[in-house]
Amino acid sequence: MAQPVYKRILLKLSGEALAGTQGYGIDPEVIAGIAAEIREVVDFGVEVALVIGGGNIFRGVAAASKGMDRASADYMGMLATVMNSLAMQDALENAGVATRVQSAIEMQAVAEPYIRRRAVRHLEKGRVVIFGAGTGNPYFTTDTAASLRAMEINAEAILKATKVDGIYSADPTTHPDAVRYESLTYLEVLRNGLQVMDATATSLCMDNNLPIVVFDLTRSGNIKKVVLGEAIGTIVKGE
Repeated sequence: MAQPVYKRILLKLSGEALAGTQGYGIDPEVIAGIAAEIREVVDFGVEVALVIGGGNIFRGVAAASKGMDRASADYMGMLATVMNSLAMQDALENAGVATRVQSAIEMQAVAEPYIRRRAVRHLEKGRVVIFGAGTGNPYFTTDTAASLRAMEINAEAILKATKVDGIYSADPTTHPDAVRYESLTYLEVLRNGLQVMDATATSLCMDNNLPIVVFDLTRSGNIKKVVLGEAIGTIVKGE
């Protein structure tokens, strides 16, 4: 039987991924499907942490562009990520996976406070840890939170789940001739302004040599394929 190539991963999901085709909120069927895929990976003995965006509920940058105070808007966005984290926790528990939600903003009634050593201990015990509320600071994206948490827990890779099958030279929906890359360096991503993760997140990964695998979440079984080392999507790594 194939063996996983990663022992510990951080899976980064966008909030939009949970909305499915409805475009807003949380689609129970979609989130149950993602939970089932994560369970397959956990059953391989892989330790899994999650960071989920909040764009399906509230996007701080969009609200700030319409006149809302940016810090206030970002805090609201962080609360949206906690809502998504609790929804994912419920779906994973229904799939038979033990989970813990840790929030960078203290809210003890619904989540543990983020404590790095406790998070690592949960992972070692086979629990999926979901990190909510981003970094706890405005002006930082959940991409940056994913990079930061991945390094704090010593993850071996960030798996960035998207709606396309990798990184392209241009938007493949509007540029049919766009080229898909199999691998890129961090500098190529930054230099060419490719929309993988924001520049802060990419720079953090580059400084700590943490690979980023960008893959298509909409194809069933892809999370397992990435963990097993199959050549799908695009990998961003050092020279």
